[in-house]
Amino acid sequence: MIIQIVKFKSALSEAEIRQVMEDRAPQFRALPGLLQKYYMRETQTGEVGAVYIWDSEESVRAYRQSDLARTIASAYKAVEQPRIELFETIFTLRPEKLP
Repeated sequence: MIIQIVKFKSALSEAEIRQVMEDRAPQFRALPGLLQKYYMRETQTGEVGAVYIWDSEESVRAYRQSDLARTIASAYKAVEQPRIELFETIFTLRPEKLP
């Protein structure tokens, strides 16, 4: 499994950010290999983003080449380019809880 973290500051209001998240959610639900996505807000900085749980590096690569990935900054009116971090999963505490 691969964990991807995306964070950025947005020029949108909280309500507008939530609406964009909800509007785009069906497209993310349809992505092959995306096991889970957690939408988040960092309370101290106001940054928003998501934690993605992928089944493989191949799924991450395919997503990153998609229009859906390329439009994150514009959809959320990101103030600067989103920061993207990838992590390989070493150990899962509760594998029975995975989808």
